[in-house]
Amino acid sequence: MILTIDVGNTNVVLGCVENGEVISTSRIATKLDDLSNDYALKMRQSFELENIDSKKIDGAIMSSVVPQLNRAIRTAVKKLTGLDCMVVGAGIKTGVNVLLDDPGTLAADLLTGAVGALSMYKPPLIVVDMGTATTIVAIDKQGSYLGGAIVPGIKLSYSALAAGTSLLPSIAIEAPKRCIGRNTVESMKSGAVLGTAAMVDGMIDRMEQELGEPVTVVATGGLAGTVVPFCRRKIYYEPTLLLKGLAILYEKNSKPKKK
Repeated sequence: MILTIDVGNTNVVLGCVENGEVISTSRIATKLDDLSNDYALKMRQSFELENIDSKKIDGAIMSSVVPQLNRAIRTAVKKLTGLDCMVVGAGIKTGVNVLLDDPGTLAADLLTGAVGALSMYKPPLIVVDMGTATTIVAIDKQGSYLGGAIVPGIKLSYSALAAGTSLLPSIAIEAPKRCIGRNTVESMKSGAVLGTAAMVDGMIDRMEQELGEPVTVVATGGLAGTVVPFCRRKIYYEPTLLLKGLAILYEKNSKPKKK
């Protein structure tokens, strides 16, 4: 069993993957002030709730967009499992050709999502990840990572909107009753969900046009389940995409066990 850890700006997502299948997932709030003992305690509690025996974990791997937490989380994994946690970054074998101007700037979560998507779907692909930021990336028919677009995430955008205006409240990000809102909250929900769906559809159309051929679209991230049903494009929703990608990267980079 492989412990996979996706460290995001809002949540740390834990997953246990066995024989290529995600058998458990849990989330811990990302807190910059937490120490290794804090994360170790929260991980242990998550394992207990999911009935996961940490002694059965054979390996661990992490992708992170919060590098200042890497040491604390790796130490927490060591304390819980006795294992060194692999980190997605420079020098790791991915099997993906990255065609960015500076491949070294590619965020670990975007690379991991691409690996996961390529393991399940035939390219060309567009991968949408709706988290703290919404990212939309393109993979060509050869399986090369081309680049994409970064948009402020829905919660981040609407938190800023509420904080920066006198009359607009904070809202729950959920599906509106209609596109034409009849009050302020309905109007904000329409913009948050239907507006994001329209943006995603539009960006897919533009990227597909640049690629010059039909694409398969895959979505993941905390808010994708809310938005994807309102997109007019066919989109495959894969909530555990990054966890599966991490497990694949672990297998690609782990040393064979001695017989």
